[in-house]
Amino acid sequence: MVVAALLGGLGIAGIAATAEAAKTPIPKPTGKEGIHAISLSPRSAKDLTAWTKSRLALEKQRKAHTLVIRPAVAADATKAAPSGATAPLSAPAKTASTRPVVARTTRTAQARPAALKQAAASAGASALVLYDTTGPYGQLGELYAMAVSNLAGHFGTVTAKPVSSYTAGMTEQYTATFYIGSTYYGGSVPDAVPAAFYRDALATGHPVTWIGDNIWNMANSVGITQFEQHYGWDPTNSYFAPNGTVGNINQVAYKGQTLTRSIPAGQDGGVLHPALLTGPGYPQVNQLAQATDANSGTTSPWAIRSGNLTYVGEIPFTYVSESDRVVAFEDLLFDSLAPATAERHRAFVRLEDISAKSDPAQLRAMADYLSSQNIPYGINVIPIYTDPKGVYNNGTPETVTLAQAPQVVAALQYMLAHGAVLMNHGDTHQYSNVNNPYTGVTGDDFEFFKAHVDTSNNVVYDGPPPEDSTAWAQIRITQALAAFTAAGLPRPTLWTTPHYAASAADYRVFGQNYSARLERSLYFAGTLNGGTVDSSRYIGQFFPYAVKDVYGTTVLPENLGNYEPLPYNNHPARLPADLIASAKANLAVRDGVASFFYHPYYAVDPLKQTIDGIRALGYTFVGPMDLGQ
Repeated sequence: MVVAALLGGLGIAGIAATAEAAKTPIPKPTGKEGIHAISLSPRSAKDLTAWTKSRLALEKQRKAHTLVIRPAVAADATKAAPSGATAPLSAPAKTASTRPVVARTTRTAQARPAALKQAAASAGASALVLYDTTGPYGQLGELYAMAVSNLAGHFGTVTAKPVSSYTAGMTEQYTATFYIGSTYYGGSVPDAVPAAFYRDALATGHPVTWIGDNIWNMANSVGITQFEQHYGWDPTNSYFAPNGTVGNINQVAYKGQTLTRSIPAGQDGGVLHPALLTGPGYPQVNQLAQATDANSGTTSPWAIRSGNLTYVGEIPFTYVSESDRVVAFEDLLFDSLAPATAERHRAFVRLEDISAKSDPAQLRAMADYLSSQNIPYGINVIPIYTDPKGVYNNGTPETVTLAQAPQVVAALQYMLAHGAVLMNHGDTHQYSNVNNPYTGVTGDDFEFFKAHVDTSNNVVYDGPPPEDSTAWAQIRITQALAAFTAAGLPRPTLWTTPHYAASAADYRVFGQNYSARLERSLYFAGTLNGGTVDSSRYIGQFFPYAVKDVYGTTVLPENLGNYEPLPYNNHPARLPADLIASAKANLAVRDGVASFFYHPYYAVDPLKQTIDGIRALGYTFVGPMDLGQ
């Protein structure tokens, strides 16, 4: 499971969650890193915990109508309104606010919103991603914005910028606009959202997706009655904790699939319960997804749409897994950016951690089975095997290149002749002669990131190694490619980062040497704003379809994880039934991929069970080169 933005789980905290699963089988430990339940770094996870407490305290004030929300720029309300708008009004708001309510247009109160413009085809779509940057937890906004931007990169071009820099009319310049409300404005933090964006979000016929906080400020700004009659619900009377608690929402139903939602106690910011309105003068609200509270059994909308506005009741990138409610959000992007997309479900499997020490007979057995099923597949090959401390060689250091393992090379060539595509999986898949975090041996350890196992048996990401740089990464890539050439193998054009962890500089080097990466990735604070990259704050992410990410590189999907029969580092075992269940959840993505990997040192039967189960869901297996299409 991947932590959205922070370390610690699948979500914002710990994309330690984005790490791969166990590698070379060794007696102790029984497994390697894996996917955390949160995708944020430890530092960002701490931010998330404090943010949750702070915003729920502000929500309590908003519910009591005592929260004062000040505009960041008082003069904003006096700026010329867009064509067709009237002058600002100073009508009272349900939430205490010094921002005047603005009457948006001259259309009558009962008028319906303008028809939603047909989004452009995928190749020509453009997305504007707006995010918060102010307040004590403003750094979270950029992390979430990278997650949205990466997904939008599947459909076309993406422009991401702080919402505070929005200027009137920008919504008309893009196919669709996405705003991530991660700073709960009020009290000591002025509202940094320009009134121009509130007005334009209401006025435009282009799709607008609003995620999380501050939708009530839009209603106060444009006029509560105006908002209600435009969209059919009242954000100023909608809350994350309507009964004083966020409850225990653990499921989201979307398009016939039951998606999971698992967030640790004290870190759940809740899902907004929209106050829907019915009767004359109110448009119908389309309930896109439903959330279920495990404690009470009650349901409420998780995502809704009316007119041009899609509202998602939480930021879905904190604490995610392969079957998480983030899947619903990944599909909703099609509605805004490529609504004519046809239903298509493809699957992909790759064989992992193949090196000069692999068993040629096992490799051939895998090839024979996959070939018999007419399944194209990828083979992730590590060109240089090294055990610098002799952990598996009776204390004697050992290094073996592919060229020194002719039987393995012959097996690889056999695989290539039977449906395989060669992929590069690091240079040595380990870092130096130290434990990082396990043994220092190829396949066990990280290569481009430092990590350790803490006293609670969790893998903790420590950041790039001291020598990390563009030049250092390129040296390792050059050495890896030379090793393939020396073995008489073709040059791989696809790359998978060992244990899915590298620095921002490394990812760009990989992109310069390979046509695509097939993996999960880390995205670091500072990447969007052009400042210094902060390797201690990042979000981890995996994808259900190919994307062009914020590094400018193409990333192919791996979104199911891998078969792992034993638990390790506080990660449960992951069996064929788990992989199949995740593939079923991902059927909610109308043009998505079910992509997993498998270590060929395991028997063929679990692989067969997984493939049979995924095929039975209606997926068609394709090769890695097809995933970008």
